[in-house]
Amino acid sequence: LELMDELAHWLCTLTGMPAVALSPKAGAHGEMCGMLAIRAALEARGEAVTRKRVLVPESAHGTNPATAAAAGFTVDEIPARDDGRVHLDDVKAKLGPDVAAIMITNPNTCGLFEPEIKNIADAIHAAGAYFYCDGANYNAIVGKVRPGDLGIDAMHINLHKTFSTPHGGGGPGAGPTVLSAALAPFAPVPHIVLQGAKRVLREHAEGTQAFGRMCAFHGQMGMFTRALTYMMSHGSDGLRQVAEDAVLNANYLLARLKPH
Repeated sequence: LELMDELAHWLCTLTGMPAVALSPKAGAHGEMCGMLAIRAALEARGEAVTRKRVLVPESAHGTNPATAAAAGFTVDEIPARDDGRVHLDDVKAKLGPDVAAIMITNPNTCGLFEPEIKNIADAIHAAGAYFYCDGANYNAIVGKVRPGDLGIDAMHINLHKTFSTPHGGGGPGAGPTVLSAALAPFAPVPHIVLQGAKRVLREHAEGTQAFGRMCAFHGQMGMFTRALTYMMSHGSDGLRQVAEDAVLNANYLLARLKPH
């Protein structure tokens, strides 16, 4: 529990977010966690029936529309532009009182950072909706950008991509989901709570606003251990270099592929 709590602390520190749910076991599972937290927040506001539309750009990670649909929302696609980025005007054109959230991958599936992301977040919040960010490519900005500073309400983090465990091959993965102050009360159980100097696992949602439970156990302990070890061994300067190297490597590949 101490290791999990320390990992949670550093995930919150790196992202600039106040809370994290550790139990999701992969990226799509983390997306589901974020969208169910959004649905619970809308229910608490009495708007779950009226706000059913989720905006998803064409450049979004493929699991985003599937997750939104599985969580009971309808998907409204934002068309792609030639530069591969999401444009504020295209988002504003889709906004209305029935919008629940937007789901944007940043950096996006084209490998590009979304330069208008803060303005998009402001527009989404002004319309009464929430901002879900897919953290699949977080390794390109870890230690450089805090998603919380960009106005994001929920983002899953692939420990098996950003924090060293090899990706693919059937797992195991881990997809902790960081949550903004607006969504933190709805984080799924179990929660790690302090009772005096002792950490305990709160297993049941009764007496809390938690939307429920994602899985039978707390998550992927092996991934937690490996991710925390990776963070501690690199430090803040090392994690910044991880992002810089990831971007550099991507640009090497881009240059190699240009003739084709």
